Amino acid sequence: MQVDLLIKNVKVFNVYMRKFISEDVTVLNEKFFYIGKDNENKLEPKEIIDGKGSYLIPGLIDIHMHIESSMTTPFQFSQAVIPHGVTTVVADPHEIANVFGIEGIKAFIDNDKNVKLDIFYGIPSSVPSTSPHLETTGGIIKEKEVSELLNYNKIKCLGEVMNFKDLIEDEHSVINNIIKIIKEKKPYLPLEGHCPKIEGIELAQYIYRGIDGDHTQQTPKSLEEKIKNGMFVEIQEKSMTQENLNYLIDNDLYEHFCFVTDDVMGDKLLDGHLNKLVKKAIEMGMKPELAIYASTYIPARRMGFKDRGAIAPGKIADFIMLNDLNNFKISKVYKKGHIIYDGYTVYEEKKNSFPKNFYNSVRLDNLDFQDFKVVTPIKEGKVKCRIINVNKNTTFTEEKEDILRASNGELIWEESPYCLIGVFERYGKGGGKAFGLVGGDAIKEGAIATTWAHDHHNLMVMGRNIKDMMLAANHIIQTQGGYCAVNGGKILASIELPVGGIVSEERIDIFGEKLKKVRNALKKLGYTHNNEIMSFSTLSLPVSPSIKITDKGLIRVKTQEIISLFLV
Repeated sequence: MQVDLLIKNVKVFNVYMRKFISEDVTVLNEKFFYIGKDNENKLEPKEIIDGKGSYLIPGLIDIHMHIESSMTTPFQFSQAVIPHGVTTVVADPHEIANVFGIEGIKAFIDNDKNVKLDIFYGIPSSVPSTSPHLETTGGIIKEKEVSELLNYNKIKCLGEVMNFKDLIEDEHSVINNIIKIIKEKKPYLPLEGHCPKIEGIELAQYIYRGIDGDHTQQTPKSLEEKIKNGMFVEIQEKSMTQENLNYLIDNDLYEHFCFVTDDVMGDKLLDGHLNKLVKKAIEMGMKPELAIYASTYIPARRMGFKDRGAIAPGKIADFIMLNDLNNFKISKVYKKGHIIYDGYTVYEEKKNSFPKNFYNSVRLDNLDFQDFKVVTPIKEGKVKCRIINVNKNTTFTEEKEDILRASNGELIWEESPYCLIGVFERYGKGGGKAFGLVGGDAIKEGAIATTWAHDHHNLMVMGRNIKDMMLAANHIIQTQGGYCAVNGGKILASIELPVGGIVSEERIDIFGEKLKKVRNALKKLGYTHNNEIMSFSTLSLPVSPSIKITDKGLIRVKTQEIISLFLV
């Protein structure tokens, strides 16, 4: 019998046995065929590869991530992650959906047709992440859009459900209506969640509605409670603490979690993706076999992929060849039995692949000094203010208070130790704006501005003086979106994100270097964080504890209410 490929002399990871076995592997019509020894005389391979004792494992599968978090397109993202052994992802495109609604999701699906990576999608469940009362977005996903998207073969789950309050308090809310539609039309579709710091009865209410997955920051206590109650847990890097890993290892919970990346910035993407988490897990004491298991077979099973995630007859021939197991050193990557990475990468260009209106989405006039005036409830004297306190170890913030001076009805914040942060509605839907004060581990001088502001992506600017804030903000407006760092009236670093104000089509290696310069500029301005860009961009995310800001005002996340900057 003729087969397309025979790979000899390899140690094959068998996910069902959870161990490596010395076997030969054959591929027929882009799928694995016979896995075993001593049958070479019965097969006629068109090509024979000597694995020279290397390790052969399934391609990595990332089931919770956002391509837009890399600020790049599906095509460029694919070029970046394939060398890292990633062959399948399930992307939640809620960022582009917040800008363009269902049109943005369709554009991303159309844009990925010629990529080598298999990209599947989750239906964004929370667009906006809260409600139009709390944030203004360019697009909205409701029942009609969900019904339409369910007809797409590439849809594999409901994306992370973030609007906790509407989910548990209003049986007839949009999110509950969306869940009902899915249960009627595709009852076995996984429903993904976003439930940080939710426990007890509230967690039970959340799971009771049908949401049985979570990817947010965990502790051993939250892992125990969620898994005990039937939740599947997706471990991203910020949850990879030693105590969390020890809890999962010691309790043999490998059927109940997998590794995911969630958000990987473009400058970090070339250094590693899901492979980085696998390697880290091994370094932290997890057996290599089990770290691989949690990034191949288990995520495939979670998403209902019966055609991949294992090296067995009939499965798609996506696989990686490793020279070193413990260091997870990748030598080759195959997709459907064809080599797509052999140790060398040549990045390609691909531009202008979106509808014309995607390049003209920032509808704001240039800002001037008057736009940054913060009106106080008193004309003269002292006023107590709420402070958004940034912590260098997390994207969660704390709510604090301090006394500042008011003069002539205006807040004199520049003499304080705090940054002013402003969010300006940029979709041409009323021109709303809101201000807050930021302390803690944020910048100490200059200003930064972006339209990459979770998840509504309005224009957000933060700084220590109005002049620099105005320069940064206006640069973003003039370039139709991006990131900009300024100090002393000069632009230190910037990147353009012309597609919806959140995505660049630039070649990923070039873009990554530019974004790295922006990150370094934020550090020079005094930003202290393990991910400065993500920290700033999530100051506008009203579902991430505990106090954030949108164009509608300061948001207390737990109660989902707008609160005043001033305590009177």
